[in-house]
Amino acid sequence: MSISESDAIKAAVRPNVEAIRQNPKAQVIVIGGGINGIGTFRDLALQGVEVILVERSDYASGASAASSHMIHGGVRYLENGEFRLVRESVQERNRLLRLAPHYVKPLPTTIPIFSTFSGILSAPLRFLTHKQGKAKERGALLIKVGLMGYDSFSRDGGSVPRHTFVGRKKSLAKLPKLRPDVKYTATYYDAAVENPERLALDLVQDALATGPHARTANYVEAVGSNGDAVVLRDLVSGETFEVTADVVVNTSGPWTDVTNKALGEATHYMGGTKGSHIVLDNPELYEACAGGEVFFENNDGRIVLIYPLNGRVLVGTTDLEADIDEPSVCTEEEVDYFFKLVDHVFPTITVDRPQIVYRYSGIRPLPGHGDTAPGFVSRDYRIEQTSFASSKTVKQLSLVGGKWTTFRALAEHMTNDTLALLGRTRTVSTTDLAMGGGVGFPQTPAAVTTWVKAHGADLGEERTRILLARYGTNAATVIEHIARIDGSGDRSDAPLETLPGYSTGEIDFLMTREHAVHLSDLVLRRSIIAFVGALDQSVFDELSSLAAESAGWTADRLAAERERAAENLRFFHGIVVDAASKTAASAVN
Repeated sequence: MSISESDAIKAAVRPNVEAIRQNPKAQVIVIGGGINGIGTFRDLALQGVEVILVERSDYASGASAASSHMIHGGVRYLENGEFRLVRESVQERNRLLRLAPHYVKPLPTTIPIFSTFSGILSAPLRFLTHKQGKAKERGALLIKVGLMGYDSFSRDGGSVPRHTFVGRKKSLAKLPKLRPDVKYTATYYDAAVENPERLALDLVQDALATGPHARTANYVEAVGSNGDAVVLRDLVSGETFEVTADVVVNTSGPWTDVTNKALGEATHYMGGTKGSHIVLDNPELYEACAGGEVFFENNDGRIVLIYPLNGRVLVGTTDLEADIDEPSVCTEEEVDYFFKLVDHVFPTITVDRPQIVYRYSGIRPLPGHGDTAPGFVSRDYRIEQTSFASSKTVKQLSLVGGKWTTFRALAEHMTNDTLALLGRTRTVSTTDLAMGGGVGFPQTPAAVTTWVKAHGADLGEERTRILLARYGTNAATVIEHIARIDGSGDRSDAPLETLPGYSTGEIDFLMTREHAVHLSDLVLRRSIIAFVGALDQSVFDELSSLAAESAGWTADRLAAERERAAENLRFFHGIVVDAASKTAASAVN
C-alpha cells in the first residue's frame, strides 16, 4: 500500500468533520494546519470569530514538523539586512519563553571561531548582493559586531543573558572536544522548542476551548471552489462537501500556490528550499555539546547546528533548492554532509549511520527568490490579498513565508487583517496570553513539588512529574482521563510492557482526545517515541494494538494502519518495522 489512504481506512464517520458538514457556514475558513495556520485559528477563535480550520494531513505535519526545533532571533539574518525580522524574532523568542515555558527552554549557543579578521571584506558584498560568493568563515571581529547588534534587539525585558566572548584556553576548557586550532568562542542565548508538534496541538485545544464557534478537522483537503464556497474532501471517507465563509485564509506554507490554484486563482508566490536533519544516539557527541548548541558556519558557507535534544543530538541543516511536487526526504548525500560538518568542529568524535535513530526533511515556506542563494532568501513573511475564484464577495488572504519563532506575531498580523475585512476589531490580545500547558506552569523546583502533590494522588509523584514535563499543566487533563479509564471497570491503566515511561491510559488519551486519525499520528506527533529512536518492532506492535483498541479499528483497519505507518517511517524517517507482525494482528478480533 502507498502512504495514501487505503480502502480499509475510508470507513469511519468523524464527529468533527460531521459537525462542519452539518453547519457549513463560517465567517472565516483557514486552510492549512501548520503552526501559522493554527496560530491564526487560535487568535481568531479568541476574538469570537466563527472560524473553521482544515488541514489536508495531520496538524503540524508538513513544514512545521521539519524545523530545527529552535525558537531563535536569527542572528545570521542581520547579514541579510532583515533587521525588522530579527527584532521581532528576538522579542517573540523572549515572549515564548514566558508564554510556553513547558516546551520552550533557554538554549546556550556557542559559535567556535577559527580566525580573527576573516570575512570582513566579503560580508559587505554578501549584504549588498545576497550571493554567497567564495565561502569563507566569519572571523571574531565580524561575529562580535553581529552579536552586539543582536543583543541590542533584546531590550524588551527579556531574561536571556547577553553574549560572551572567550579565548582558546577557556573555550577548550568548556568544550574540550573542539578543534584544537579554535581561537575564540562566542556564546549567546536563543531557545529550543523540545516538542514543537505538541505545542501546536496545545494551540488547537486553546482555540477549541473558546467555544463552538471554533471548529477544526485534520485530513480534510481544500480541492476546489464553487461560487462562494470552498470544496473540501474528507481524506478519510473520500467524500466531498462545501463550506462558505466571508474570508478564506490560505496558510498552506510551501503549498500556498498549490492551494490557490486548486481554489481557482493561480499565484506564484512561493520558492521554498529543502532542509534536512538527523538525530543521533551518540553519547560522546552529546557530552561534547556541554548542554548547549554548537552553531557555526561550515566551510561551504552554510550555517549549521549541533545540539542535545530529548536525550539525543540533533544535527542540521541543509538549504537546497526544492521541487514542491517531490516528497522531501533526507538523502544519503545529506547524511555524508552532516558527518563532515561534525568532523569540522569535533574531529576526534566518530559518527556513523548506525547511530542515526531518526531523520527528517521538509520544504521551507519561503518566497520565490530567482537567482538569490538559498541561504539569503528572506525568512520574513508577508500577507497577500487575492481574489477568491470567481466570487465577488468572498475575500482571500494568502500567507507567504513565516517561521516557528514568529508564529504568534504573524497570527496577530493575519488576524488583524482578517478582522478588518470582517469590519471587526480585536477584543483579546495574545501578547501576554499563556499557551496550552504553559498556563500556570511551575518553574521552580518548589513550585513543581507543590503542583505534583496537588495532582499526583492517583498516579504517584514520579509518574506525575513525568506527565508534567511531557504535557505541562495539561497533564492534569491527562491524569483525569487515566483515572477515568482506571475506574471504569472495562479497562485499567498500566505501564506499557515495551515502553514503561508511557501507560495504556495515556495512549488512550492521545488516540481519543487529541484528534489522532492514524497510527503514524501517534508515533510521530502525539509523542516523541519515533524521534528519540524508541520505536523498535516490539514497541510498534504494542502501540498498534493499543491504538486499535482505543479507536475501535477492525483487523483490516489495523493492518492498513500498520502498513501505512511502516511505509511512512521507512521512507521519510529511516525507521524499519515489519507491518505484518502476527502478534499485533492477533490482538484485534
